[in-house]
Amino acid sequence: MARTLVIKATAGKDDPERCNQAFTVAAAAVASGVQVSLWLTGEAAWFSVPGRAADFSLPHAAPLTDLLASVLALGTVTVCSQCAARRDITTSDVIDGVRIAGAATFVAEIMGDGAQALVY
Repeated sequence: MARTLVIKATAGKDDPERCNQAFTVAAAAVASGVQVSLWLTGEAAWFSVPGRAADFSLPHAAPLTDLLASVLALGTVTVCSQCAARRDITTSDVIDGVRIAGAATFVAEIMGDGAQALVY
């Protein structure tokens, strides 16, 4: 049975180091062969929209666009439905491969056999 790492990013440009930690851990995990589900909540929800990750920069950190691309290629990326709604982000606004889902889906993922949840 494959273990799943569920990472919830709760910060965006408002807390760049915490935001970058979530994306870095998610990208490192998928590169290591771990099944990853990255959730974008709060201000991190903006990174589901094309071009928004390119506007993020943090000294001595990998570009957020690269980290996000690696997670999208090998894992799943989900935007919190309430967070998306509060920002008027719809399914037609998000990067291809990003889904919008709610708390019930998050709970189902973190309660799965072998799941490990991290919140940043």
